[in-house]
Amino acid sequence: MDITQNDKEYIANTYARFPVEIVSGKGAVLKDSNGKEYIDLGAGIAVNIFGAADEEWKNAVTHQLSQIQHTSNLYYTEPCAELAKLLCEKTGMKKVFFSNSGAEANECAIKAARKYAFDKYGDESHSNIITLKNSFHGRTIATLKATGQDSFHTDFGPFPDGFLYAEANNLEDVKRIADENNCIAVMMEMVQGEGGVCPLSEEFVNGVAELAKEKDMLIIVDEVQTGNGRTGELYAYMHYGLKPDIVTTAKGLGGGLPIGATMFAESTKDVLVPGSHGSTFGGNPVCCAGALNILGRIDDKLLSEVKAKSEYIFSQLSGAKNVKSVSGMGLMIGIETQKPAKEIVGACIEKGVLVLTAKTKIRLLPPLNIGMDELEKAISVLKEIIES
Repeated sequence: MDITQNDKEYIANTYARFPVEIVSGKGAVLKDSNGKEYIDLGAGIAVNIFGAADEEWKNAVTHQLSQIQHTSNLYYTEPCAELAKLLCEKTGMKKVFFSNSGAEANECAIKAARKYAFDKYGDESHSNIITLKNSFHGRTIATLKATGQDSFHTDFGPFPDGFLYAEANNLEDVKRIADENNCIAVMMEMVQGEGGVCPLSEEFVNGVAELAKEKDMLIIVDEVQTGNGRTGELYAYMHYGLKPDIVTTAKGLGGGLPIGATMFAESTKDVLVPGSHGSTFGGNPVCCAGALNILGRIDDKLLSEVKAKSEYIFSQLSGAKNVKSVSGMGLMIGIETQKPAKEIVGACIEKGVLVLTAKTKIRLLPPLNIGMDELEKAISVLKEIIES
């Protein structure tokens, strides 16, 4: 069977795939259909945070599979309730809505902010949400419009109104928009991942928090990619001492199974009521069992290791030949190079290392528990290719 040919013939042509068929893996090492091994510095785009075929996660998932694989949200299931409880305990948030993806989690946040405004003002006069230029919030119609990049605002119109875009790290621009419009929320990623792995400054985030209080706006933090230990804290907003009203996450939470979560603070916990939102697969017991295992293992020791590995990568690549800049936080790192990023990706594949891109940068999102020997070997290969 020709996998490549079948893929081209039967799968919608939405992905520019690399010529590699991954068939198995263990930890941070993946194997293709020819038996070649690769050190994985992408983790399924920040999903497999404990790597491939993790035993503890696999046991948790298969145990739940042997009990019940799905039941509708008309009934209670223990994994769903326990995961919500653990998320709230670890964050201080009060309620959780489960969905299947980051885009859906962000859709829920947008709906909740709009309903919060409607409940408060009795009409749609305060429905505007400020997002940041260079952001990325998903591929549904609404989250595409929430994304602050013009290139995403074509082909699929008409798009919904109500999103206004401010320059990232420019507090005066956020103030200007808030002064000129009736806005209910500011929605932002602490590190703009798809936008080039660009962190927000502490001064900017603190300023937005003060402005939100002054203008009675909600703060929504998109932790789809930054969340679940990726930046060296459980959630990236914790680096800033921020207290958001709504937090969204997905990707690494499920460890490889699809799950999204929208978390609500005291200010927003009662906005959604029966009938106002729903999801057939949201809170699926198998996905929640996997996520419970993942979340329960993100502890101070792991987060400390993430920070140490991050420092190692920065020390090896900052100032290296042909490296323009290194940005990011924790194990979410962007490298701007003299060479085209796609050329470097191809050369890395040849030498058994898998890396990603973000705009013009190389992007690294390795499993959080990648061994130092594997990390050192992979960074050595990457550095050699960049410098050659």
